[in-house]
Amino acid sequence: DGCMVNVSVSIDKKERSAIIDFTGTDTQQKNNFNAPTAIARSACLYVFRTLVDQAIPLNSGCMKPLKITLPESSMVNPRPPAAVVAGNVEVSQTITDTLYGALKRLAGSQGTMNNFTFGNQSDGYYETICGGAGAGPSFNGCDAVHTHMTNTRLTDPEILETRYPVRLEQFEIRAGSGGEGKYHGGDGITRAIRFLEPMTASILSNHRVVPPFGLEGGKNGALGRNTLIKADGEVVELGHRAEIDMKPGDLFKIETPGGGGYGKK
Repeated sequence: DGCMVNVSVSIDKKERSAIIDFTGTDTQQKNNFNAPTAIARSACLYVFRTLVDQAIPLNSGCMKPLKITLPESSMVNPRPPAAVVAGNVEVSQTITDTLYGALKRLAGSQGTMNNFTFGNQSDGYYETICGGAGAGPSFNGCDAVHTHMTNTRLTDPEILETRYPVRLEQFEIRAGSGGEGKYHGGDGITRAIRFLEPMTASILSNHRVVPPFGLEGGKNGALGRNTLIKADGEVVELGHRAEIDMKPGDLFKIETPGGGGYGKK
């Protein structure tokens, strides 16, 4: 919805340390897009650990060279009773992409887990959905992958359709959704599920308003999109957060974002 995570990174080569300052990040949100400090610090640890090209233990010792400033009552350090359910699954992705962008190591990846759930009184199902990875200074972004703070498998279509009253009608790479550049961003995917019985479905996602960024002249990745296509053909555009009562024959279509490109083409 346009809220912003802001970061500046200062590197002290002599001291072999870094100052990571999130001053300027938007205040905590009334919705659930808030990340507790443990999540924000974990995202910082993840990014800087990936930049170390050595086999070192992944533990709190990695944080000693990092001084992290997380402004109070912000999206990355909310105060009770702030809702934080999207902190781990969505805001963490934004923090990660923002840090890589500040360091000019990676363009923005899809930046969301595309959390999709559906169920009724007897059944319940949850999945996260892949998208495009951001390109880097010497490589293209990967298509149709989970990036950074998520790495889950999807249920096989045969199992999904056997256990739940749904039909998977489309699951394919969303060609051309990655940002152009000297190195192009990875493509997202399109996933469409038709419901055979009444159920409630919900989506919690990101980058439906602000696209994944390109770097160093690379183009942005394509926005994601959530759509309800009713059995009678009516098309309803959904936001990045939505809860919908699905009727038999209705189709829930999710188009995930592409990654940003890196460098001028």
